[in-house]
Amino acid sequence: MMLLLTGAFLAFALVWYRQRYLTFWAQSPEDFRGQGPEFDLRRHLNGPIICEGVIYGPTGRVASRFVADMEARWDGNVGTMTERFSYDSGNVQDREWRLTLGNDGSIKAEASDVVGVGSGVQAGPGVMLNYRIKLPEQSGGHVLDTTDWMYLIDNGSIINRSQFRKFGFKVAELVATMRPKDAA
Repeated sequence: MMLLLTGAFLAFALVWYRQRYLTFWAQSPEDFRGQGPEFDLRRHLNGPIICEGVIYGPTGRVASRFVADMEARWDGNVGTMTERFSYDSGNVQDREWRLTLGNDGSIKAEASDVVGVGSGVQAGPGVMLNYRIKLPEQSGGHVLDTTDWMYLIDNGSIINRSQFRKFGFKVAELVATMRPKDAA
């Protein structure tokens, strides 16, 4: 019995260690402080933006592709970003984010399909945002825990990687690029 308990404890410890230190979740905004161009949402997510991306399902296979037209406007530390996604299925989805930046780099984010208020932080060339999103009914209407990481590249483009989880299990992942529309 002791051997079984020891084995179970070691298995749990290894899974915890992997999740905490070796995966997407292991990243921290502190990892990016002082490491490259400073990501300022008011500057780098401003005006017309083009976005192209891929959504992967739980097995890692491509589930969907999309192109999005975005427009972001700021009044001081308060911004609005409208998004229109056109999916390879022919579906179109609109979203409007309301973003509030704190002087300490913190971010508060709200949208009609976000449950509650999302929170995040800007640090160096990285931006991290956590929120709960409610999928449209045609996609099951599930509420998913979401972690977004955006990385500013030296040329001003942004790489976005998001993971969506239900009950702690990854059910989807998104990878996308964003850049000013006039640079596209």
